[in-house]
Amino acid sequence: MTRRVSALLIANGVVFFITWPPNQLFGALSLVPLAVVYRPWTAVTYMFLHGGFGHLFFNMLALFFFGPRLEARLGGRHFLGLYFAAGITGALLSLIEALTPLGSPYTRIVGASGAVFGVMLGFAYYWPRDRIFIWGILPVEARLFVGIMTVLSLYFGFSGAGGGIAHFAHLGGFLGGYLYLKWMEYRSPARQFKKKAEAPARKGLGGEAADLKRWNRINREAMHPVNRDELDRVMEKIRASGAASLTPDERAFLDRFTPE
Repeated sequence: MTRRVSALLIANGVVFFITWPPNQLFGALSLVPLAVVYRPWTAVTYMFLHGGFGHLFFNMLALFFFGPRLEARLGGRHFLGLYFAAGITGALLSLIEALTPLGSPYTRIVGASGAVFGVMLGFAYYWPRDRIFIWGILPVEARLFVGIMTVLSLYFGFSGAGGGIAHFAHLGGFLGGYLYLKWMEYRSPARQFKKKAEAPARKGLGGEAADLKRWNRINREAMHPVNRDELDRVMEKIRASGAASLTPDERAFLDRFTPE
């Protein structure tokens, strides 16, 4: 069991036992669309409340099974980032729903479902072909499971046959989890390195010609034999494959010996 998943399991359990049956604290932490303007904290606190032991049990069971592996993959900070991004996006979609004929601005919204659905989306994102056993007996690939849950949430959400379940919070959880993962990829060091490495190729022919003109001014005869051999190798690579084929280290080598 990983650290953040354990903390979330404990936090949800503790909050459940101090707010159930529903009391004044339960009301203060619940997400109510009509009141969210002057109670903005409820967009976060609502995900630690549950409408009964069964509601709590199944949400925590999913977190228990899907969370640790995802936390190990993302790291604790990003795991919590995904969890809360999914939960808050779930709250946002629930608020939007409440303003349509399908919902009510007086509806009390509680539960970690949106956040947990984001965790499930993250699991399916990295391990799409891993099998999930529904009811412990029916094997379904993770990607198919997420697809089925999305279709069901859309159907019940738009048909009004939700049965008191916040299906738009589930959809929001999927959306928030996906957007967070994409944001992570966009900001990843690997992508930043690739972007820098590919920058010379994006400069176009004009930039490439300018680089070649500068590098051709290198005084080969004044170089150490080892550097001279490396210069010959790199220049031959340019003649064979073009300047766009150079690695960042090869470009740095040429720039180091280019006269000012």
